[in-house]
Amino acid sequence: MTASADKASSARALGLAQRDLSRPGAPASLPERLLVIDVERQLATLLERDIAVASWPVSTARNGIGGAERSYRTPPGWHRIDRRIGEDAAPGTVFVSREPTGETWRGEARDGDLILTRILTLEGLEDGVNRGPGCDSLERYIYLHGTNQDALVGRPVSHGCVRLSNRDVTELFARLSEGDLVLIAVPDARELPDPKGKGRFHYAGLAGSGMSGLAQFQVMTGGHASGSDRAFDRGERASLRAQLESLGIKVVPQDGSGLGPDCVALVVSTAVEEQVPDFAAAKVKEIPIVHRSELLAHFVAGHRSVAVTGTSGKSTVTAMVFDILRGAGRDPSVITGGDLPELVAQGLPGNALAGRSDLLVVEADESDGSLVRYAPSVGVILNLQRDHKEMAEVAAMFATLRARAREALVVADAENLDPFSGGALRFGFGPGADVRGEDLELRPASSRFRVADVVFELPVPGAHNVANALAAIATCRTLDVKLAEMATPLAGFRGIGRRFQTVGKARGVEVVDDFAHNAEKIAAAIKTAHLRANRVLAIYQPHGYGPTRFLRRDFVATFSRELAPDDRLWMLEVFYAGGTATRDFSAADIVAEIASRGTNADFAPTRERLIARIAEGAQPGDLVLVMGARDPSLTDLARAILAAIENAEAQAPAK
Repeated sequence: MTASADKASSARALGLAQRDLSRPGAPASLPERLLVIDVERQLATLLERDIAVASWPVSTARNGIGGAERSYRTPPGWHRIDRRIGEDAAPGTVFVSREPTGETWRGEARDGDLILTRILTLEGLEDGVNRGPGCDSLERYIYLHGTNQDALVGRPVSHGCVRLSNRDVTELFARLSEGDLVLIAVPDARELPDPKGKGRFHYAGLAGSGMSGLAQFQVMTGGHASGSDRAFDRGERASLRAQLESLGIKVVPQDGSGLGPDCVALVVSTAVEEQVPDFAAAKVKEIPIVHRSELLAHFVAGHRSVAVTGTSGKSTVTAMVFDILRGAGRDPSVITGGDLPELVAQGLPGNALAGRSDLLVVEADESDGSLVRYAPSVGVILNLQRDHKEMAEVAAMFATLRARAREALVVADAENLDPFSGGALRFGFGPGADVRGEDLELRPASSRFRVADVVFELPVPGAHNVANALAAIATCRTLDVKLAEMATPLAGFRGIGRRFQTVGKARGVEVVDDFAHNAEKIAAAIKTAHLRANRVLAIYQPHGYGPTRFLRRDFVATFSRELAPDDRLWMLEVFYAGGTATRDFSAADIVAEIASRGTNADFAPTRERLIARIAEGAQPGDLVLVMGARDPSLTDLARAILAAIENAEAQAPAK
């Protein structure tokens, strides 16, 4: 659909054009009119005198970028419009060999790919790239043209040409003349050191779930890794350290000493600041600094990969997809943020495993903007809610993922995800879902539902987990797993660490540990708790001053809405992991707002006092729900509460 180019797209298109002035065959300066095809974003932007005047979604080749004949790839670089064909043709006119056939496509389903409405042929201007023997764009019949696959426009699914919707190609055709320049701009591709090579990768912040998963996968596939973390330096997380060391990952102090002569790359996450000694040492020694997402993108590109994203449920769906593929004999790999119990049982940390097939399932994080780096075989979009960023910003990342998915796209049937649904397999409970859950039964500890003629038993509670299962079922369907093959693996699904995980029961009180940290996740956890508890005693620790400031109003609204009159909430102080964050408020301020709405809410200044109050006041039928992210000691808190309840001699109403 034709759209005015937004500021970000305008700046990006102009930047790509200026960058590629250094390519062979480029003009001496930008022409007055230039069409930029942004392959990474699957977007064509028309520049006039360096100003973007319009943009349209496009589809470049499913096989990627390349100029070789018979490669079915879209040629990169500078081109010139050679011929304008079909100026007076009716919309939907079918062309064969650049000539109208007399047939008109009127929207009916067709198995084949048609060339429709208008054609702009492209002459390559770069010798050996898109011009000359074996790679000539004219001889390869590379066009811009209309298509009968309108729903797939915006994704790389063509056989080499650049496709547009019929309406858009008509408008673009009217704006361009023979001789105008077209730039097919490919993403910057920084070449990384080989993760399977002899050189060692050093991970700063190794204890983080994303970082430790990458390090494990690297060594499991034949590479060499070391790492450091402030938590390890403080003597914390000894069990994780031992597990990583048993895999051959050397742990050293975070003082720059890990950047020795054999180190070929420093891997960092967004949380690692330039003041960290490892970062400073890498800059001094000119060792390449690789963002965590760059390395994950490298692994994604090298496999038939599934990238699961969304603001809630990523870890659970990643685990479910992995379990289904494993149960169906596909032997996949996985890199995720949650601990899978079956991997923990093998003595592993639980968030990574290298299988023997080419299938790789990964959790693709939107929180730091790195989602746009991934080009998976299958992209999965679960939901769009306020979490780390505004929804519009996350939606733009989802659009990029849609543009980069190489084989298939799986999208929930939520209305706010409709813009990404073209050509996607949709899942959910609504009538428009391709994979639809029906006959839903929610139980205190499990669920039952049906998809088509197959009944699924899911041994984890909550409607949100049924939605997660539907996402996994739809994803595995794109990988040719039969529906009947999926029931047994899901019936044996054991959940993942800290996702409504029962720590234990004592004196009729259940203690549950949960990763919930945004409004939707908190609401889902409380709803699930209400399925099996007389009363919910909720404990929440916000993480990070920036995220908490961003979500403060959502927290107030959610706790006030979801907690029942007899429920209780205690909020701990905001978790601070170090760094330069501005600490200009307290969790006590948020609690005061929640309490002002009539909710039983208190600030918990210390864990010791909180444990004592809960142990004293918990009653049979209560469920203690410990929620929060990023702080590994929250599980220890849940265990301490359970132990205190076990040891309590008297139980009086909570005060």
